[in-house]
Amino acid sequence: MMASRGYDQTPTMYSPDGRIYQVEYAIETVKRGTLAIGICSKEGVIMAVEEKPRTLQTRNVTQKIFQVDYHIGVAAAGYIPDARVQVDNARFFSQGNRMTYDESVEVATVAKHLADNSHQLTQYGGVRPNGVSLIIAGIDQKGESIYVTDPSGTYVQYAAIAIGAGSDDVNAFLEKHYNSDMNLDDAAALAIAAINLKAEQKEGINHIKMAKITAETKSFEKVSESDLQNYSQNASKFSQE
Repeated sequence: MMASRGYDQTPTMYSPDGRIYQVEYAIETVKRGTLAIGICSKEGVIMAVEEKPRTLQTRNVTQKIFQVDYHIGVAAAGYIPDARVQVDNARFFSQGNRMTYDESVEVATVAKHLADNSHQLTQYGGVRPNGVSLIIAGIDQKGESIYVTDPSGTYVQYAAIAIGAGSDDVNAFLEKHYNSDMNLDDAAALAIAAINLKAEQKEGINHIKMAKITAETKSFEKVSESDLQNYSQNASKFSQE
């Protein structure tokens, strides 16, 4: 990154070459976070994250996967306290939509709302951009969908996506192995294989947390360790050639 020459003091200032350095710094924070992955399948959506557990840390609690509504979940990479604030915002927004319109909010609407809030933090002095990207996954009236927001306020829809450290290589891996016709079990196995591609710990499931939303129930649920173990046994079929 070239010398900022003082243009990084505020997110409201462009450099002469058209860059907003504080936004670029926030995106760099995301790249330093551990991996988060979202995958769509014909049977639902998968969210998986790499978490490096401490010895005495409670194993059934995840810091990087959140439930927004019964049909929407979020996986985060980057500065996780910023993610918690955004998730709380999304929960209030989702509840407000249900009270106003008497229907569940669409996944795309939540993604746009969070992206708009992130963009606002690039337009005012005295604030900093969010240092986190979010994978927003869910099932609504239009079917399964996954969106990614970043600190600039951009949001994009994907069929499968990885964010965080090493995400470029992992996304290339997903492009090679993803199939829109895969079932939910294969999507979960692919997510584990993708995380293990760059993880320091490449065996076992202690470093992986996962949640899913199935097309049958349309409800967010965390994946148990026993199910994770079963999925991990199938992950080898996605080994990189």
